[in-house]
Amino acid sequence: MAGRISRQFIDDLLSRADIVELVDSRVPLKKAGKNYQACCPFHSEKSPSFTVSQDKQFYHCFGCGEHGNAISFLMEFDRLDFIDAVEELASHCSMEVVREENHASPAEQRRQQQVYQQKQDDYELLTQVSRFYQQQLKQAHDKDVAISYLKGRGLSGEVVKRFAMGYISDSWDGMMKTFGQNPQVSQQLVDLGMAIQGDKNRPYDRFRGRIMFPIRDKRGRVIGFGGRVLGDEKPKYLNSPETRIYHKGQELYGLYEAKQANKQLKRLVVVEGYMDVVALAQHGVDYAVASLGTSTTPEQLQTLFRTVTEVICCYDGDRAGRDAAWRAMENALPLIRDGFSLKFVFLPDGEDPDSLIREQGQAAFETILDSAMPLSKFLFDHLMKQVDMNSLEGRAALVESFQPYLAKLPASVLKDAILNDIANKFGTGSEQFLAKLNKNIQPNQKVKKQKTSSKVTPVRLAIALLLENPHIVTALPDISVLQPLDTPGIPLLIELLQVCQQRPDIKTAQLLEGYRDTPQGKQLAKLMCWQHHVEPEAVEEVFLDSIEKLLNDFVEQRAEFLLQKARSGQMTNEEKQELQAILNA
Repeated sequence: MAGRISRQFIDDLLSRADIVELVDSRVPLKKAGKNYQACCPFHSEKSPSFTVSQDKQFYHCFGCGEHGNAISFLMEFDRLDFIDAVEELASHCSMEVVREENHASPAEQRRQQQVYQQKQDDYELLTQVSRFYQQQLKQAHDKDVAISYLKGRGLSGEVVKRFAMGYISDSWDGMMKTFGQNPQVSQQLVDLGMAIQGDKNRPYDRFRGRIMFPIRDKRGRVIGFGGRVLGDEKPKYLNSPETRIYHKGQELYGLYEAKQANKQLKRLVVVEGYMDVVALAQHGVDYAVASLGTSTTPEQLQTLFRTVTEVICCYDGDRAGRDAAWRAMENALPLIRDGFSLKFVFLPDGEDPDSLIREQGQAAFETILDSAMPLSKFLFDHLMKQVDMNSLEGRAALVESFQPYLAKLPASVLKDAILNDIANKFGTGSEQFLAKLNKNIQPNQKVKKQKTSSKVTPVRLAIALLLENPHIVTALPDISVLQPLDTPGIPLLIELLQVCQQRPDIKTAQLLEGYRDTPQGKQLAKLMCWQHHVEPEAVEEVFLDSIEKLLNDFVEQRAEFLLQKARSGQMTNEEKQELQAILNA
């Protein structure tokens, strides 16, 4: 890590990036006047309040207050840190990240270097291990057994290569013999879950005698592994433990590969195992992912709904499969909004996606997906089984049982439809019953509307207009006229004017980026989201009026100060001349 990412590079990157294209690739946008709109991806809402401006290269949600530029969007939407977001945006724009000299203290530089280098070393080591497993599939003494197993599962060499699948023989330290000769690397492999610390301080392979599935993050970096035995030994599947770079509740196996295979993903199918994902891809269903645990977590569901609008959970039809589906539904409820759907497919006994698609083919499997059970029906069917539907008491208990789940569901057409259905089927169907049911539902999550009504002052208005239209600096040739002013906010206004004057082509996104993670940055973000209602054609005139008002207020205050000194007989000759000049102006 040579140093911080160059400020010039970040400016160049933001000038090259198109925030509308970036956001639209993740959240479909609709034109709304000169801007674009969508329902906010950061909170649930009924009508669109998320606005993206192409002119300003800025997004803002008037519901929850989230805002920022292209880098901020990637940080929030893809849950990346600043460095990763810049690198991701640079990759999107086909640019190479440029770094500058590091001016931090030697101790801080060492710490930064260690943290950065550790992550890079971890990714690189796991990539090498993944390549080793792939080579073993071609070179191991018992490779024929592994290859026969994969062929027996109907997998081609092409799909095995696409998912970077590999193999490790059933020996005590096959991988460690190759990578663990250095004590430091040996410890690193233990830390990354690839080896287990044994007796006499000798680590041994965690994965032995297994087909290996590398788990890749959103950027395609190997962060962990899953391994499947070739026979019926237990455990059938073995997974990497949690490590400093692998957090299973936040990752989805196969998501990177699905994105690579589909430019515009429409839906994703969530299945239970690695082999299911690979087998479905083999037969043309290349949009399947696997949650890396027993149930799909809220973080995984959030990632799914940030990628597609339709998610289908495909589980076994047994008790365990239905329990996993129910947990997924509960976790998904707060994320469901209009235009997004969660559906369920329950497979017949003894079948899994792998066996089903091999027997019946892609068309038959996709027909099953097309007729998946909607969330509302799954909810109704599950709760109805818990009560006696032939008694009034049972029907009343059913209505009561809906309430905690409806409370999690944000306001939407779906929620209204479920409420009406309950009222019509199990209540009196009356307005009073529906109103009572609605009243009893207390949402567990309310989005606070951001207060954007700031007090209008000349300095705030001038800054807000300058942020949105940096080019209007040319209307004020002499910035120095503001230097004597001591009004709050003037130093920041002068600083912004100087930046805009020095860089005539600067855009809003670049101007704001210069103040990221600073107290001034928070102030500027608030002003950027402030609705001042100044029409575009009047911007320059209102800006100059604000500057003039600032100067006039200062002159009035200065004149009053000098007049008070004159009354007390304490004026200097210079002050007398200054007062005279003000009075004659």
